[in-house]
Amino acid sequence: MIVFARYPRPGACKTRLIPALGPEGAANLHRHLTERTVRVLGESGLPATVAFTGEEASRFADWLGPDVVLVEQVDGGLTERLLACLNPASVIYFGADTPDLAPHHVEAAIAALERHDVVIGPAEDGGYYLIGMRRALPELLTDMPWSTDQVLPETLARLDRSGITPVMLEMLADCDRPEDLARWPGLAT
Repeated sequence: MIVFARYPRPGACKTRLIPALGPEGAANLHRHLTERTVRVLGESGLPATVAFTGEEASRFADWLGPDVVLVEQVDGGLTERLLACLNPASVIYFGADTPDLAPHHVEAAIAALERHDVVIGPAEDGGYYLIGMRRALPELLTDMPWSTDQVLPETLARLDRSGITPVMLEMLADCDRPEDLARWPGLAT
């Protein structure tokens, strides 16, 4: 299980939320969501890795605790960063911006990979909050229209062409834009 996280430095994370929260508020929200995601993953009982960027590993360890496995993100776009963490064995990628992610979502994803090649947690914005693969499928991560509402449809089309039927989990919402904050009124406080 891998969660991608940027160090919560004001002005460097959750930048689309800065107009609503300011640089400090956006960084604090990112800090909260990342801590929450790491905690939820930890409740699964399986090891989780934080693929980090924006600060030294020691700062992440100070922030998230010494028991968190850390791996530095490679330079490049999202495709390069995801591919660098792709294992030949099972992997589940998580974003750190899904406030409603709960342990039962993580458990369902893990269980799905015991019998299926791919599991997807679809996001309301047309992407996904998690994608898991029982074996490495780099074609699901290469040349994707990241950060658009076409990520999920393109992923499903690629899976269909490969003859793979994914397990689809409950749809959740990400907290990426100022209008998303209304869904979770206490989140930004």
